[in-house]
Amino acid sequence: MKRVTGIGGIFFKSRDPEALGAWYKEHLGIDVQAWGGAAFDWKGPDNPEGAGTTAWSLFAADTDHFAPSAAPFMINYRVDDLHALLAALRAEGVQVEEKVDESDFGKFGWVIDPEGNKVELWQPPAGQ
Repeated sequence: MKRVTGIGGIFFKSRDPEALGAWYKEHLGIDVQAWGGAAFDWKGPDNPEGAGTTAWSLFAADTDHFAPSAAPFMINYRVDDLHALLAALRAEGVQVEEKVDESDFGKFGWVIDPEGNKVELWQPPAGQ
């Protein structure tokens, strides 16, 4: 079973997400959208049509979206089979959050690494 197949997103906290987003847009050319982030489209050997994105997004400094982690960031990794991977990780003794979200955006699950960082695992919808 494949485990991580790529980076689905990079999310981090900011004291002023709107101002920081404007800085990234002006100085680094990141096309920050009204929702607070940007989507980078990509393609590769496993995805020659380029049907995929990596999200980049800012969150308010007081967000609890990264909890229980105290880190100011969270990385989202793309996976092929979320439920199988979460089962394998549980069997390996990894701290796996019980909650799994399934929506039109795909399937999401979370683990906590040995240093207490929350890691998001994402199985994109078919075709992405």
